[in-house]
Amino acid sequence: MEWILEHPDDIARLALRHTWLAGLPLIIGLVISLVLGWLAHRLSWLRAVALTGSGLLYTIPSLALFVLMPLLLGTSILSPVNVVVAMTIYTIALLVRTVVDGLDSVPAEATQAATAIGYGRVRRLLSVELPLAVPVIAAGLRVAAVSNVSIVSVASLVGVSQLGDLLVDGFNRAIGGELVAGVLGCVVLALLFDAIIRLAERLLTPWRQSTKGARA
Repeated sequence: MEWILEHPDDIARLALRHTWLAGLPLIIGLVISLVLGWLAHRLSWLRAVALTGSGLLYTIPSLALFVLMPLLLGTSILSPVNVVVAMTIYTIALLVRTVVDGLDSVPAEATQAATAIGYGRVRRLLSVELPLAVPVIAAGLRVAAVSNVSIVSVASLVGVSQLGDLLVDGFNRAIGGELVAGVLGCVVLALLFDAIIRLAERLLTPWRQSTKGARA
């Protein structure tokens, strides 16, 4: 605890960097996954390819992917861009299946009713299908957020600074307080991401709260 009280600025700086490295890929990955998931939901031949491919992507070891990125992107091995791209890949790997499952969960009656009153494909997706799929997608997004926070810490091994630095340095120098700071920082950040996603889900699905209130 003493180490934490003596280094608040260092912890805050690394936490902000960790937030950016884990959060930005989450947003980019969600947008890409929504497009891929919708296409996979619509096209049966693409469904198997997308689901199998996304599953295989997640099996790539994070350290190997961080090392491979500079070779593919032509960036410096210390560039945070490598981590952002790698984490975006992991996010897509987790979320494509979630988006497909979410869209599959939308009742056929809802889409048929929207079509009957003249909704086009895009308007139906944005106004009916995605809103109804939000609970399922949000659940997957929460898993992806926690996963991102965890995996980003590995990037310290390739020289990209964030909260993982506290874990590596604390272990190498046997500084218990630094190790605790790194662990607590990751836990708090994961809980913060989870809370934000929960709040966004509540805001996007107000009818669910009304239904729960009526039942109570």
